[in-house]
Amino acid sequence: MGRSRGGLTTKIHMLADALGRPLRFIITAGQVGDVTQAAALLEGQAGEAVLADKAYDSNALRATIAQMGAEAVIPSNRTRKIAIPHDPAVYKHRNRIERCFNRLKHFRRFATRYERRTIHFAGFAFLAAAMIWLR
Repeated sequence: MGRSRGGLTTKIHMLADALGRPLRFIITAGQVGDVTQAAALLEGQAGEAVLADKAYDSNALRATIAQMGAEAVIPSNRTRKIAIPHDPAVYKHRNRIERCFNRLKHFRRFATRYERRTIHFAGFAFLAAAMIWLR
């Protein structure tokens, strides 16, 4: 899972597959916390592991991932009193979500967010994601 700021007032929360292709996104206001959208992104998904950055470190999310039967590969936030270990070899693959965001940003309309209305921006984001899947 990952996020990217599409403009000054919006944030894109995204779920990508193991090959770095976009599966789901949620567009929120820029000040919305990352972990608040994680459960919605994971709803109905299956997999062996969920990789995310420190912003997604929460006990509730780790419980959701465990209920899926997957391993949470999330580094502990520095505010956590007792660090929860993660597999650094598996965590290296988290860069696939970053590469996915970079592929989406090759679409100029996505990168600069020409659309003022969120629904129009979301529509183009889905179109860009479909183009990535077709490659």
